[in-house]
Amino acid sequence: MKHLLVVDDEEKIRLVIKKYAEYEGYEITEAENGMDAIDKCRKEDFDLIVMDVMMPELDGFSACKEIKKFKDIPVIMLSARGEEYDKIHGFEMGVDDYVVKPFSPKELMMRINVVINRHSAAPKAEQDGSDSGHEIYEREGLMVDFTGRLVKIDGKMVDMTPKEYDLLFYMVKNKGIALTREKLITEVWGYDYYGDDRTLDTHIKLLRSSLGEYRKFLVTLRGVGYRFEA
Repeated sequence: MKHLLVVDDEEKIRLVIKKYAEYEGYEITEAENGMDAIDKCRKEDFDLIVMDVMMPELDGFSACKEIKKFKDIPVIMLSARGEEYDKIHGFEMGVDDYVVKPFSPKELMMRINVVINRHSAAPKAEQDGSDSGHEIYEREGLMVDFTGRLVKIDGKMVDMTPKEYDLLFYMVKNKGIALTREKLITEVWGYDYYGDDRTLDTHIKLLRSSLGEYRKFLVTLRGVGYRFEA
């Protein structure tokens, strides 16, 4: 049974998430604030954390940053604010998904299922890739190692968030192809497209920043989506 940690200072929200999660077969542990979440993560192992941003004692961003120092647990952030800055800040810290309140419990559960499945499958995928040799793409000073899951620019390693890697790898593998926002969301995030493309645009902005001068390879197609063109 998968074990979720639900962190929110509002009891009603915790209870709603708990109700839907238990219905789908998850075991639930609750935490009222960031400090409580850190303490529970030191004592137990969880398959995923649903973390509110604005909480007393310690906010969700700070708690997430501290937890990731000693455990690699996927995180979905909840927030009543939908500002791009909040999303960028969360994604830069390695947050897997970002859900704005008020949210649909059914959609949240769908996202939880996808993140857990993807996180569980990642080690196996990397191992399978290493058996067949490294698959590498190089153009000018950009080197993308799919098997080693790393990116180098002019010989220097680039540190990116997990979702930046996923997005870049998918676009490079489909280089020269016009990729709609719907296609990228479905293939990279793994869930059905719900009409909010701000998450994708935020990650494209982060990825361009990480690629430096090679951001030129990420071409915006107005009214359609993006294309990797080198």
